[in-house]
Amino acid sequence: MTTLPASIDETLALLTKGDYVADRALATVVFLSIRMGRPLFLEGEAGVGKTEIAKVLAKTLGRKLIRLQCYEGLDVSSAVYEWDYARQMMAIRLAEAAGEADRARIEHDVFSERYLIKRPLLQALEASTEGAPVLLVDELDRTDEAFEAFLLEILSDFQVTIPELGTIRATTPPIVIITSNRTREVHDALKRRCLYHWVDYPDAQRELDILRVKAPGAPQRLTEEIVAFVQSLRRRDLFKQPGVAETIDWAGALAELDVVSLDASMVSDTLGVLLKYQDDIQKLQGGDLQKLIDEAKAGIGSPSVG
Repeated sequence: MTTLPASIDETLALLTKGDYVADRALATVVFLSIRMGRPLFLEGEAGVGKTEIAKVLAKTLGRKLIRLQCYEGLDVSSAVYEWDYARQMMAIRLAEAAGEADRARIEHDVFSERYLIKRPLLQALEASTEGAPVLLVDELDRTDEAFEAFLLEILSDFQVTIPELGTIRATTPPIVIITSNRTREVHDALKRRCLYHWVDYPDAQRELDILRVKAPGAPQRLTEEIVAFVQSLRRRDLFKQPGVAETIDWAGALAELDVVSLDASMVSDTLGVLLKYQDDIQKLQGGDLQKLIDEAKAGIGSPSVG
């Protein structure tokens, strides 16, 4: 288990150690979240690296990563806990068969912790020799407001109330990272309990640094052209702009194909790695695609790329 960072510079170094290329603003809010014991709410477009932050923190700090992947209809039984009803019924029948007549005792026994199935949020409150875990609540915007309301108790006091058992509190609060792709607005009551940071698309220099770390197999010239192309592409009117994750995948794919420089034919054949909607791909076919490639090649060596 690694000691928690004591400064912004140490936080930046910690993220760098985990191959995460962060700017100082992000390192600052991560540091404050850890030091203040406050959840960190990360909002931004899909594929910009929000989820990766939690993974990197767990890896570099030597902590367990507990991930709650959110979806529509997520409820307490899937996110927090549920009782193992099959085993409880078996225990009741065995107790009755053994002549146990004390109903209160039977009820006390079957509603003990050994019949409790712990889901991610409850697991995150448990003590561990490795230190408090990193709890990732991923894509919170996919759930409904009712589930958000339930989260308030956990985020405020790091505790869960189970009617049959009482209140379970964390001895050491977990490091909490909450992400949202902003498909809907998350309620202010939840945001007030968190520190907030908008994770934007990186500028050209930082995206270049990211590719050097995440796609080291791509030639330098190709990496520069990819970054210039993607940066220009994000200024186009597309249904879904390519995220950093797609840029990394595309660089890896082109490296696998032994591409050393962008050309219209190869870009056209591999656009499905970078763009995920057919309408966006169709917009770039023909002369418009060649124009983007020419702009990318012309931009190499400018202050914004390289």
